[in-house]
Amino acid sequence: MTEIRLTIRAAIDWRAAACAGIAAGVVATVAQLVLWWAFLDVLPEILYRDARLTAAMVMGSGVLPPPAAFDWTVMAVATLIHFALSIIYTAVLAGFVSRRGMPSALVVGAVYGLALFGINMYGFTLVFPWFAAARDWITLAAHVLFGVSAVAVYKALSVRR
Repeated sequence: MTEIRLTIRAAIDWRAAACAGIAAGVVATVAQLVLWWAFLDVLPEILYRDARLTAAMVMGSGVLPPPAAFDWTVMAVATLIHFALSIIYTAVLAGFVSRRGMPSALVVGAVYGLALFGINMYGFTLVFPWFAAARDWITLAAHVLFGVSAVAVYKALSVRR
């Protein structure tokens, strides 16, 4: 068991995984904003709603009621949660792709993004039922793009080292 852990630990570039998680979190968020703007015309209200959904994981359901207006505290907490999860998710993903070539790693990243959508939008609702409100094709696309961009950035950064 110890030998297996050492092999996995040596195979992952942790700094690259953290940077890739942040980058993928930004890419997915920007893509989601663009898709909301292009297809639903619901900005900024949907951004504020999703920030409240995320912040409520730590702050409690008291932050959920409308109006979905800008709140510095909610946005800061939601951003911290978003990037913490992005880093954790990318570190896990790095374990699956660190020894793969780029083409197969990108496929793994896309499938991983689909799995994250299921975990975040269906698994999390067991504890945080308010996430059901965010189940849509735009959120699905953002998760897939997260997985693909996390792999692309991770592979680019880990190759340089």
